[in-house]
Amino acid sequence: MSLFIKKPLAQLMAQGDDSEKGLKRTLGAGNLVALGIGAIIGAGLFVRTAAAAGEAAGPAVIISYIIAAIACAFAGLCYAEFASMIPVAGSAYTYAYVTLGEFLAWIIAWALVLEYALAAATVSIAWSEYLNNLLVSFDIGAIPYQWCHSPMEVSMGGVRGIVNFPAISILLILTLVLIKGTKESALVNAIIVFVKVGIVLLFIFVGWQFIKPENYHPFLIPIETAGHESFNKHGWGGVLGGSAIVFFAFIGFDAVSTAAQEAKNPKRDMPIGILGSLIICTILYILFSRVLTGVANWEEFKTVGKEASVAYAIQNYMHGYGWLANLVTVAILAGFSSVILVMLMGQSRVFYTMSKDGLIPKIFSDLHPVYRTPHKSNIILFVFVGVFAGFIPGEMAGDLTSIGTLFAFVMVCAGIWVMRVRNPEAVRPFRTPFVPLVPFLGITICVGMIFSLPKNTLIAAGAWMILGLIVYFSYSKRNSYLRNNK
Repeated sequence: MSLFIKKPLAQLMAQGDDSEKGLKRTLGAGNLVALGIGAIIGAGLFVRTAAAAGEAAGPAVIISYIIAAIACAFAGLCYAEFASMIPVAGSAYTYAYVTLGEFLAWIIAWALVLEYALAAATVSIAWSEYLNNLLVSFDIGAIPYQWCHSPMEVSMGGVRGIVNFPAISILLILTLVLIKGTKESALVNAIIVFVKVGIVLLFIFVGWQFIKPENYHPFLIPIETAGHESFNKHGWGGVLGGSAIVFFAFIGFDAVSTAAQEAKNPKRDMPIGILGSLIICTILYILFSRVLTGVANWEEFKTVGKEASVAYAIQNYMHGYGWLANLVTVAILAGFSSVILVMLMGQSRVFYTMSKDGLIPKIFSDLHPVYRTPHKSNIILFVFVGVFAGFIPGEMAGDLTSIGTLFAFVMVCAGIWVMRVRNPEAVRPFRTPFVPLVPFLGITICVGMIFSLPKNTLIAAGAWMILGLIVYFSYSKRNSYLRNNK
């Protein structure tokens, strides 16, 4: 039987309509928008803005954000059509199963583990670091090195880490929230989103008063600027280079599509959730970058364009508002928390759907008798992600999260194209405009970004895919419900 056997659309829709035994439909459009914002706004806004300005775009980083948003919009429009058309958990995996076949669907699902599970682990490690910074800033004292670092890390003083306890703790807390219920998880996420967006707006409002117009001149980095001779380091080339840097601050909106089976009115609300969160975050990103590069000169971010960039601008140029620097750290912690929550939720929903298809064991689709959440999958996922977060350094994840995301984007864009050709009569509550142009542009941009990643990342991703193929041919192919019922 062909590796590219496809799941019938009618069968998939029937699976999504089984609300009596399946996941609870508790999410409205507002919840979905909040989930998208929760997944998108992490530390990327606070870190990547200054990095893109200092390394490539200068004050024109504002345009870099617009370009990156347009690139994401191509994939977002394709996700929106699929999510309204096929309101079933599983995101890109589910869409590929219908359009491209089981084998490619499996590959996408395997890549999504890099995006969701690996991202949750990596972000929890960063959460631990920022918690330590906040404790120090409030004179509470840092957590002992050995209890917030992996055994593979050694301090300057020769202290070896034992376990990253804060990273495991935040994962456990958010896992328990997810087990309690999707509605409760959405409420916690909404509160976190309110806090971090509130702090972002506060920085924009307060910082606007300290903008110096001269910091915007020249708007593009001149070619003669030392260290910016490369095409993607000055002028409009630098703007494009900056867009590649800030692109990853948008990653996460696709996680909204994993909640399609828990949306009250998915045909209407899923496009609102996906595209609405993208639009809101883009507006916030543009305003934030406008203020940051107006308060401090972009050249200063060459040396302080890392985690401390926003705090640096506040402490040196926004006199009397030093307390805002600590609030920014709180916003970053809040941002990390919501990203972890949505990533864990997204991964468990992908596992849920794969389990329903027989491609992974049934335990991943077992629902709690009261909460009707995939609690066993959540627990297994916590153990897997917790081991990574507690015992492996965060930098080992590298760009693997990004490559998993970009690969999923490519497949979703291709899937829309294929679906329009093979199933033109299918009901589409939301239609991606300008097909095949929009999917083609989405594929082109994402493939370009994949090959712009470091060589070691591509090799590691290839090794991960080989492991996935071993699992597929040794277990999933033999246990596929679709194959066994043919």
